[in-house]
Amino acid sequence: MPGWMTESHTVALIGLLGGVMLGLAARLGRFCTLGAIEDALYGGSVLRLRMWALAIGVAVTGTFVLIATGLLQERASFYLSIRWMPLASIIGGLMFGYGMALAGNCGYGAIARLGGGDLRSFVIVLVMGVSTYVTLAGPLAPLRNALFEQVDVTSDLPPGLAHHVAALTGWPPAAIGIVLGLAICLAALWPPALRQDPKAMFWSVVVGLAIVSGWAGTQWVNTHGFDGLPVVSHSYSAPVGETILWTMTGSLRPVTFAVGSVVGVWLGAFIGSLIRGHFRWEACEDPRELRRQIIGAAVMGVGAVIAMGCTVGQGMSAFSVLALSAPVTFLAIFAGAALGLRQLIEGFSPAE
Repeated sequence: MPGWMTESHTVALIGLLGGVMLGLAARLGRFCTLGAIEDALYGGSVLRLRMWALAIGVAVTGTFVLIATGLLQERASFYLSIRWMPLASIIGGLMFGYGMALAGNCGYGAIARLGGGDLRSFVIVLVMGVSTYVTLAGPLAPLRNALFEQVDVTSDLPPGLAHHVAALTGWPPAAIGIVLGLAICLAALWPPALRQDPKAMFWSVVVGLAIVSGWAGTQWVNTHGFDGLPVVSHSYSAPVGETILWTMTGSLRPVTFAVGSVVGVWLGAFIGSLIRGHFRWEACEDPRELRRQIIGAAVMGVGAVIAMGCTVGQGMSAFSVLALSAPVTFLAIFAGAALGLRQLIEGFSPAE
């Protein structure tokens, strides 16, 4: 690395590049969690859900290829080094999904919409980031620690599906992960709808590769550097709050992968909106809508900390290492979002 390029700058650049890929996928590929759920429940289409499945399959396959080739030490990841708490995944996922429906976007989606000029999403990003840190390290932290204390794994068996199967069968975890990843890809592509949409397939693969790039890049810096920076991939809950803190106090703290990732999604979405000619300034004209978005963003932030991740953190990055928490949290997010959408669309909304 050049003398001016520190390890922190390097991981931030890795996060930026992966974030740009994710931002482009959101704007050009319409890759969106809430949109996928709404399409499935009310639009009669599961295409975007299958896009998520294909992205997960690519991320799992690519991540376990890294593990098989020694380019990733999976136990260094947050998702396999912290004891899994099923109740936290369920409660946090339900809260996040419900808040996502009220706000109209998850953290990733809000950053992407902000890149297209939507100032309503700016409010969501700010409130969610602050809410996350209030729960993670602020006034609500003692309560969160008392109810859902995050404890390091002390056994030889990490909370990963591939590792549990390996313990039962004696097969290598990497081989199990690659097989499961390919099986997820095959399941996503089995119906013809997704195969007939090359654009949807392309952006799904881009999202999966963005997750893999985070693991590969941060592991490389961790292995070859001296600062012991964490091995991470993309997530948009605590990193949003971290980016807000860095924006205010950047001269006192090093830039991180999380900051690069958040900025990258905004930049990628901005570029994508210009390519499509969709960039335009938008603001909220209805105080009730603004109130609902603020409440939803606050609930999302709390839920993300409890569940240890968001739609991308748990739904992609944790899934890519086959953490036990990932499918449970994702299903809980789906259920919470379904409840919130039902209240909004069918006329019963406590936030109205």
